[in-house]
Amino acid sequence: VDEYWVGVSCNYVYDNVRKRDLNIYNGTRAKVFAEAFAQLNKSDSYLTVFGLDVRHYQKIHRNLIFASRVAYSTSYGTSPLLYYLGAVDNWLNLFSRYQTYNANIQYDHSVDWAYQAVGTNMRGFSQNIRNGNSFAVANFELRWPVIQYFVVKPMKSDILRNFQLIGFFDVGGAWSGLIPGKKENAYNYTILQQNPISVEIDEMRQPFVCGYGFGIRTRIFGYFMRLDNSWGYDEGDVQKMLQFSLGMDF
Repeated sequence: VDEYWVGVSCNYVYDNVRKRDLNIYNGTRAKVFAEAFAQLNKSDSYLTVFGLDVRHYQKIHRNLIFASRVAYSTSYGTSPLLYYLGAVDNWLNLFSRYQTYNANIQYDHSVDWAYQAVGTNMRGFSQNIRNGNSFAVANFELRWPVIQYFVVKPMKSDILRNFQLIGFFDVGGAWSGLIPGKKENAYNYTILQQNPISVEIDEMRQPFVCGYGFGIRTRIFGYFMRLDNSWGYDEGDVQKMLQFSLGMDF
């Protein structure tokens, strides 16, 4: 199947961040964006996307910082973008007991989705704990390069120099529409099928979930590695997850 799309993207970026050390910053950076796409070989297929990502890094003492992030995006059109809320970027799921994608949560199959993306970071959950054409997340981290904090002398070991302890709290949601609140979100419903009977259960799920925990960071063989021990809270239910990933910042 061949599809031909043409699009335009517009971005506004503000950045006064100064890098103090690896993954340790001071300042604020923000991005506001808008995108529009149309399918050339299908006249009634189009997609628009709006969003923002704002991050602030506050020095507490020396290289101990508090990092915060707020992100939001929504899509609209006859072929919109489907967001799966959950997990982290560049997640390497090394533990077989965890699902990478939560297939128990339904999404709206009646919509002609053009693309899909993951709404991160939402630690403590697999991908698709919530879904929809809109998502929002807020992430808060206390980043402490603990060995470098106490050892003043230069260290030859890259692993020890960049070893960091992290405490974090994430809250986020995904939903159908521009703002949360529609009862028609597909993830609200669980379908039990046993022919010839089909039962649809209204779970009445809230659009937002949260996760919290702690993690470690360091650079090994040139890769910045992250291991998070997290607890995901979803309407009274708490689940524990270990999530290993690669990448900087949030």
